Amino acid sequence: MPVRTYRPHTPRTPRTEDTGLPCLLYLHGGGFTVGSLDGVDEVCRLFSLHAECVVVSVDYRLAPEHPFPAAVDDTRAAHAWLVENAAVLGIDRHRIAVGGDSAGGGLAAVLCLDLRSRGLPQPALQVLAYPAVDDSYERPSWTEFADAPLLGTADAQWFRRQYVGDGDVAPDPLLTPLRATTLAGLAPAHVITAEVDPLRDDAEAYAQRLEQEGVPVLCRRYPGVFHGFFTEVGTFTKATEAVVDAAASLRNVFTGGVLPK
Repeated sequence: MPVRTYRPHTPRTPRTEDTGLPCLLYLHGGGFTVGSLDGVDEVCRLFSLHAECVVVSVDYRLAPEHPFPAAVDDTRAAHAWLVENAAVLGIDRHRIAVGGDSAGGGLAAVLCLDLRSRGLPQPALQVLAYPAVDDSYERPSWTEFADAPLLGTADAQWFRRQYVGDGDVAPDPLLTPLRATTLAGLAPAHVITAEVDPLRDDAEAYAQRLEQEGVPVLCRRYPGVFHGFFTEVGTFTKATEAVVDAAASLRNVFTGGVLPK
């Protein structure tokens, strides 16, 4: 499984004793069907610069050739590889965060649930940019923004079919994290949503549930932008703003602090 690694040129974030730099495991979006390392290159560079951390971007397998749970398996494997090889990679295994956009945000949320189910330590932070966390298509934004730019409701449903097929799928929190019985005990979360996005209400409902169940959460909605804006660094001012905001949260937790308000 290919990964791409980014390292800060002159990191100011202190190394911990006998360990390495903090790290962000990043998972690209694309409806579990498209997307690549190149598509999130600018985002990963910006995270490494502003969060002063190593970023490891994962080229997980894509549907329909590799349907669910292939992407989940790859996410789990990438995280385990980072933890097991942290010393060789110059990474502090106690300061590994996870993040992603859209489908990648969903995979980041899934990783936290998966680690909890196996009794393993949580990431330092989960950075979720308009994550795909449900497939009910019931909340108002799915209707309000059914024909939104870049991704509409019909597009999202098509991507979902590529990932899980046309038949009924048994409930599984590794597919729809919002339907997990409980979200208690998961990593703190920095959640990013776009105003004009059919996924907006699902992502904000996920943030609300996390907070209600005792997980520290910072949720920010960016006005005037649509699904996909987060990776358009250099095109939309809000994209850079959102990445820098999330990097501030990463910096805080990496240095022992809490999520900024």
